Amino acid sequence: MSQHTDDMATLQTLLDRLVKFRLPRAMALKERVDAGERMTDSDIAFMKDALEDAQNGQQFVARNPEFHSLGVQLVQLYEEIVEKATENEKKAADGA
Repeated sequence: MSQHTDDMATLQTLLDRLVKFRLPRAMALKERVDAGERMTDSDIAFMKDALEDAQNGQQFVARNPEFHSLGVQLVQLYEEIVEKATENEKKAADGA
């Protein structure tokens, strides 16, 4: 089996997970942190897993340029969530 075929199977699995699980939850989480909410322990575990998935998938995205844009957008989304969540935590600590 060629590397391209192996990559496509892995990328399909990663895309399925992204579309069905990661992206809907990440978008809901972004809405919540944008509204000023703090992340729960479950949210933090989700983000940790999502970032690990992104890290593990990076090699496949790097070898398949058609996925570069998607990879960049996903990293930007995760970055926005983490930045806003950090801001919310700082605000909560200052108000405590």
